[in-house]
Amino acid sequence: MTMYGGAIMKENRPVGKYFEEWNVGDGFETNGHTITKADIVTFAGLSGDYNPLHTNLLYAKQSVFGERVAHGFLIVAIASGLINQMRLFEGTTEAYLGIAEAKFTRGVLVGDTIRCIGNIAEKRLTSKGGGLIKLQVNVVNQRNEVCQTRIANILITRRPAENKDS
Repeated sequence: MTMYGGAIMKENRPVGKYFEEWNVGDGFETNGHTITKADIVTFAGLSGDYNPLHTNLLYAKQSVFGERVAHGFLIVAIASGLINQMRLFEGTTEAYLGIAEAKFTRGVLVGDTIRCIGNIAEKRLTSKGGGLIKLQVNVVNQRNEVCQTRIANILITRRPAENKDS
């Protein structure tokens, strides 16, 4: 194994899939992560978002959630980490271009265990010949209820010419 742009390579190639190796409809499911009070407190400190829905138990008890709820962007960040732990994009992501059509459909509470179910919704070449994929991500809780949905636009490395036949 060697290093490639900071990513470990297997058999002289990045661990992640090249653009040509993805097909529309390809999917995956991540491991889970159980949300803790520490997750919420740490994110509040890092982001500066001390909204009482997240940090004030008495206030949150009177909210629609009935208790403290995790920050929506905390769930985005944890979901990103869960996906990256799968190493599907390791060493082949050129740029994360943005999030489209993001929806926060259900609050995530302390004790909820979330995981991501993803699939390739679209794949195309850019005008400059790069590989763009649109990754549909659903974050679900332990009851399989969808908590968040989004489409991530990711620029993926194309397979080098000498490897296109392998």
